[in-house]
Amino acid sequence: MALTLRQYLIFVFLILVILGCSTCGQKTSQPLRLGTNIWPGYEPLYLAQNLELWQRDEIRLVEYPSASEVLRAFRNKSLEAASLTLDEALLLRQLNIPIKIILVHDISEGADVILARPPIKTVAELRGIRVGVESGALGAFVLTRALELNNMNLTEIEVVNIDVNLHESAYQNKRVDAVVTFDPVRTHLLSAGANEIFSSREIPGEIVDVLVVHQDFLDKNPTTIKKLLNGWFTSLEQMNKYPGRAENMIATRLKISPQEVRTSYEGLTFPSREENRNLLGKKNPKLGKTIKHLSRTMLKNKLIANEIITSGLLSDAYL
Repeated sequence: MALTLRQYLIFVFLILVILGCSTCGQKTSQPLRLGTNIWPGYEPLYLAQNLELWQRDEIRLVEYPSASEVLRAFRNKSLEAASLTLDEALLLRQLNIPIKIILVHDISEGADVILARPPIKTVAELRGIRVGVESGALGAFVLTRALELNNMNLTEIEVVNIDVNLHESAYQNKRVDAVVTFDPVRTHLLSAGANEIFSSREIPGEIVDVLVVHQDFLDKNPTTIKKLLNGWFTSLEQMNKYPGRAENMIATRLKISPQEVRTSYEGLTFPSREENRNLLGKKNPKLGKTIKHLSRTMLKNKLIANEIITSGLLSDAYL
């Protein structure tokens, strides 16, 4: 029997109500998008994802070719969170973007390096040399500090701006004679005969990787953030408990050998949950002193325009 117009409209209305109710109680919020670049210190995140320590519709890892692209995506709010070096986080703070640092991923103690083509063996020998570096990110800071410690400045070298995903090819193709980089590029170039002429061991405590989150997402999604941090620390526990399995998984992702993974982690320290509380919390957080020193160094080298005000930047509330 044909429906009247009124009956048809009622039927359509009921269908829409049923469809609407079928989604009741389901999540409608956007997942946390966390941006990283390729770096051994961020691999516990991908290990946690592979171990299914969180649902992928809740937390989504987004890998970019370079830190500069992660910064750009975070600024544009294509990401809710980002794994960055501390100096990169300070660049965001200078732009008055409401952010919080809620986790210290790692502290570099030799993992960030300047590699040079033989016969170059010292930073002093970089005068007049083409040095590849990712501008506006960690590389610029490492380079300026290396030069500063050797009584040199940027005018004495030829800086070539190259994103980190192109570091290896630029060196191999002789576009540059030295490069400011990190693993897995570090491992590849050392195997190819490059000389390590500077590392983060010479600037202890200055290169720190942190997790930065937009304040508005933090305010609305504390449960998701806590799940992310719990997954991070569980992943670190798994790495310590089953190192061989973790190294194999990480080696596959980074396209290096498990032995090379092991070697790359010799230059990194992963703070525990309690150590993170000391770094981020209490009245005088340890990371606060690092930030003040780093901010002054960046200001001196004209990497930032003004000294960073750090009040309200750090939080241990989600640990």
